[in-house]
Amino acid sequence: MMATRRALAALVLALALAGCGKSGSPPVKGPKAELLPHYTVAKGFSLPGSPVWQRAKNRGHLIVGAKEDQPYLGEKDPATGVYTGFDIEIAKMMSASLGFDPATIEFKTIASANRETALQNGQIDYYVGTYTINDNRKKLVGFAGPYYLAGQGLLVRTDENGLTTPQDFDGKRVCSAAGSTPYQRMEKDYPKVDMVAYDTYSVCVDNLLTFQVDAVTTDDTILSGYAAKVPDQLKVVGKPFSKEPYGIGVPKSDNTLRFALDDAIEAHEKNGDWKKAYDATLGLSGRPPAPAPPIDRYPAS
Repeated sequence: MMATRRALAALVLALALAGCGKSGSPPVKGPKAELLPHYTVAKGFSLPGSPVWQRAKNRGHLIVGAKEDQPYLGEKDPATGVYTGFDIEIAKMMSASLGFDPATIEFKTIASANRETALQNGQIDYYVGTYTINDNRKKLVGFAGPYYLAGQGLLVRTDENGLTTPQDFDGKRVCSAAGSTPYQRMEKDYPKVDMVAYDTYSVCVDNLLTFQVDAVTTDDTILSGYAAKVPDQLKVVGKPFSKEPYGIGVPKSDNTLRFALDDAIEAHEKNGDWKKAYDATLGLSGRPPAPAPPIDRYPAS
């Protein structure tokens, strides 16, 4: 066992030295640029009823919140500063539909616990980063979409057997991101599980590889990305035990922007951009594309 722990610790170090950006994150192996779709920028687009859009227009570019440590969804290459992944492509599609060149987007890494604050204080224009739509969050921010439907899952070491459901982890340590829906669900529905929280899932993966926790829980999309990067060390187990509709977060008062993004999501699903982007990013993790969920065009509040 001690030798195994040393080997896994060495693996974590090797991953860090490979340029993962955060200790324990899998190395960045994003899609090749030539495989990604080209998004046509809407000419002459205007959204006068949106204060967020107007500020971006005056600024000359959009500022978008994202994740930087989620393989195939939102990754940042520490050497180049370039963000890649399915969520990043969704952000680019939205930019093009709003009349901004996607190449000009300024991405900002925002942790799960800070998303609402970043939108409320104007730090970002919108947020695309495995952001589950739920009623509690709708009280604080607006949501366009959903653009993808995920489900909560469990990530364990490959030599772990017999642990496949949340109930199997009673008395065991399970890690998730602070402020995330998966963490809150585990605390509420499975109180006998010893939950551990960190700002990012990459730290949770660190702890899993070095035997400090018994599992990582979050959306199956995120977990599949980590498992695909180190398949000899990690695996996703069991069936999803929730539904996680991913939306684009916007300031709550800017319904004009929200409705415009709803239209943009629908348009890019219909013209094939969504499928092409998925195949070149999240599809590389081995996940087959799920049907795009219907847009939730809830009324302005």
